[in-house]
Amino acid sequence: MSTVAPTAAASRAGVLADLIPASRTRDIALVAGGAVLTGLAAQLSVPVPGSPVPVTGQTFAALLVGTALGARRGFLSLALYTVLGMAGLPWFSDGTSGPGGSSFGYVLGMLAASAVVGALAKRGGDRSVLRTAGTMVVGSAVVYAIGVPYLALSAGMSASAAIAAGLVPFLLGDALKAALAMGALPGAWKLAGRRG
Repeated sequence: MSTVAPTAAASRAGVLADLIPASRTRDIALVAGGAVLTGLAAQLSVPVPGSPVPVTGQTFAALLVGTALGARRGFLSLALYTVLGMAGLPWFSDGTSGPGGSSFGYVLGMLAASAVVGALAKRGGDRSVLRTAGTMVVGSAVVYAIGVPYLALSAGMSASAAIAAGLVPFLLGDALKAALAMGALPGAWKLAGRRG
């Protein structure tokens, strides 16, 4: 099995976005692009019977944005997404906007998770299949650690009811999203190493 040694640029880069020549314009475009990607992915929404929280592409996009952009830019991207959605831009799940609602805690969780997975990616958490799997699991755990308690409080649910409605139905989908990331992120690094 032959391996291709990464180029100097790829080995110095902390996260994938660092492979693009640095500039303020680059950072603004990446932050705005990550917010737009998350808003578009939120529109891929499927209702879950018995849960006020739909399955969306939003969490996958948020974790991908954080991992690819790094902690600071990933956080800023999700902060932009959150602030514009709270201000009335209809790009939360199902075209909703504004603060509140039983699923808003997941948006806050994604904001925190984007920074966490970005920090892990800077330390190589997206360079191999196993590391990427671990990074996605940690990111998802952060989303649920904030989203599920928020769901319980906002919907007046017990902790066990919130877990049953806001965590359990999403585990299979999260495993599929992690599998996609496990192929995409290390593959992007390999491609960067070959082309750099």
